[in-house]
Amino acid sequence: MTLQSMTGFARVEGTSGRYRWAWELRSVNGKGLDIRSRLPQGQEYLETDLRRLVGERLARGNLQVGLSLSVSENRVEAVLNHDALNAVLALRDQLGPDVLDPAPLRLDTLLSIRGLVDMREAVDDEDAVTRRDADILAGLGEAVTALATMRETEGAALRAILEDQITRIETLALQIEADPSRSPEEIARRLEAQLAGLMDTTSGLDRDRLHQEIALIATKADLREEIDRLKAHVTAARELLSVGGPVGRKLDFLAQEFNRESNTICSKSNAVAVTAAGIELKVVIDQFREQVQNLE
Repeated sequence: MTLQSMTGFARVEGTSGRYRWAWELRSVNGKGLDIRSRLPQGQEYLETDLRRLVGERLARGNLQVGLSLSVSENRVEAVLNHDALNAVLALRDQLGPDVLDPAPLRLDTLLSIRGLVDMREAVDDEDAVTRRDADILAGLGEAVTALATMRETEGAALRAILEDQITRIETLALQIEADPSRSPEEIARRLEAQLAGLMDTTSGLDRDRLHQEIALIATKADLREEIDRLKAHVTAARELLSVGGPVGRKLDFLAQEFNRESNTICSKSNAVAVTAAGIELKVVIDQFREQVQNLE
């Protein structure tokens, strides 16, 4: 599966019979899939199909979906008020030929009678409405596909950036791991020097107790677990990128774990080089998390 960004835009328009329609879709970052639709009055019944079509292709993002619908050909039809006509004919019969001209009623006469004939916009039959709605929903499917394609293109670019950042995190972790200050010999030498300074300047200290305390400090200062966890998180992040799909939340969780390990490394560090690498590691992880926020 491919990665998708959560930002994108698509517009698809077309015609169906005497109607012209256009879909516009805009997508930005979001915690889940939030769809806000704007449909013309009378077309609200398309909402269910709209949400189904979007949900089939997209998993996350705040979406604004708008449909515009207009009539390209106005048709007018004459609607006869049969009750009014029957009343007119009944009155004609009642008055009889002695009062009224017995000639058949002319069309212009009928049209002049108020309320007898109503001129209004023609209403499409059920089949025409069904065809129109099918065309409109097919257009929505095209728009969703176009939006997903744009998001996938941006997702591919994000993937390249994230892979570079993961490689940089791995490089810094290895740099910290290989730093000479982490070797047991160097740790022992530094602690022995600190112990000797304390013994020379301070009297009445329990040497055995000092050795125990320094051994405890040395154990707490060891970065082995943090480095191993960083390596494991790097492997997990690469696997998620290779699998693809909606992995943004999982990568965001890994970014938090990356950050936790880098904070611990900086707090435990007792060497300038390790501290500098730890700070740079925090910067890269922060950049990684910013980019992850854009992923579906």
